[in-house]
Amino acid sequence: MTNIILCGGNGTRLWPMSRTLMPKQFIKLFSNKSLFQFTVERNSKICSSHLIVSNAEQYFLAKDQLEELDVINSRYLLEPIGRNTAPAIALACLFLDKNEMVLVTPSDHLIKDEDSYKKVVKRAQELASENYLVTFGIKPTFAEIGFGYIESDGENVKAFHEKPNVEKATEYLNAGNYYWNSGMFCFKVGVFLEELKKYSPQIYDKSLEAYKNAKQDNMIRIVYEDMLNIPIDSIDYAVMEKSNRVKVVASDISWSDVGSFDALCEELPNDANNNLIISEKPVHTIDIKDSIIVDTNDVLLVSKKGSTQKIKEIVTTLKKEKSTLTDTHLTGYRPWGTFTILEEQDGYKIKRIEVKPRKRLSLQRHKYRNEHWIVVSGQATVTIETNTFVLNQNESTYIKAGDIHRLSNNTEELLVIIEAQVGSYTGEDDIERLEDDFDRKE
Repeated sequence: MTNIILCGGNGTRLWPMSRTLMPKQFIKLFSNKSLFQFTVERNSKICSSHLIVSNAEQYFLAKDQLEELDVINSRYLLEPIGRNTAPAIALACLFLDKNEMVLVTPSDHLIKDEDSYKKVVKRAQELASENYLVTFGIKPTFAEIGFGYIESDGENVKAFHEKPNVEKATEYLNAGNYYWNSGMFCFKVGVFLEELKKYSPQIYDKSLEAYKNAKQDNMIRIVYEDMLNIPIDSIDYAVMEKSNRVKVVASDISWSDVGSFDALCEELPNDANNNLIISEKPVHTIDIKDSIIVDTNDVLLVSKKGSTQKIKEIVTTLKKEKSTLTDTHLTGYRPWGTFTILEEQDGYKIKRIEVKPRKRLSLQRHKYRNEHWIVVSGQATVTIETNTFVLNQNESTYIKAGDIHRLSNNTEELLVIIEAQVGSYTGEDDIERLEDDFDRKE
């Protein structure tokens, strides 16, 4: 059985911890591991391989975190843009044998009862072997209004329901045959593709076209134009709510989608005042009750418990203002390592740059900014125009605007430099890349 892991989504409900280029599934919230890593570990015990569907910008996060786990038998399918779960699952299935059984799971869920999880997956496999599309219904523990619900008659699905109001959610909870829609599925590849073709033919046809044109080397990369042509839709709307081959497995597995700070508060220890404080420095409060305080280097969020679902409204406002706060932290992740913005004012920016062993930045030049590099630790190999030389600790160099240059780490040790950018424009898009190891901004 292959585990299709869906890594899409920006996790905006956990902003400012979670951002577009560092979504919640890759944040190490529990035991110094990410939800993505827990997903891989959990499903490695019941699946023989993984097919990870990821945005191209998040590929390196997934790859680095898999390397930490020393996991093998994993492939990557990179989407240039997201089109929701139906296209993501369709594309993944097209690259697998039609008789292959798949377990489709989001990458950002927490499941604490793994013994029960194994049992419900086994039951799902049994139903899927009979050519059913199987979904997992989470036994509700309270009247949640943030989830869709599945109405069941035993293992038969009677109906899918949208997110309810409080009254309706309470009705569902008391009825006993309604389950939270977990977004996890199990089925044979061929059965799913047949149902997709039957009920959402345009998604099927455009996904098939994208599959045929995909670039394959050490990963699967979908062409941007092909991805753009696939209609946006969820697997629920595209297939599950229309098919008559759907079953549900009731799942009491200590599950959480960790979809808000209120949900996270239930999973992490609180302080003596029953507050959850997630901070990069000590935070002291006076006479503050029932609060969630999230402090990062560039944003401070203070919310009353029970109100954190409204964070989406803040994120929406910031996006309208074209703020970068929704996309990146002060630390950005790249295929070669990381950069952290230490100071930024009009006319200059100072960064701390870490380059992993045997990695290098793209060959590039800047139109408006000059750069000064100082080696803090490690050894840098620097190319400026036609000159290549080595810098050791406490040595520096200068790159003037317009010079073609590259920074490389040709050693087995981490390279750390301080970069000072000075010029009329120091934005991240003042880069003309002339040669790169991967199609990505650096």
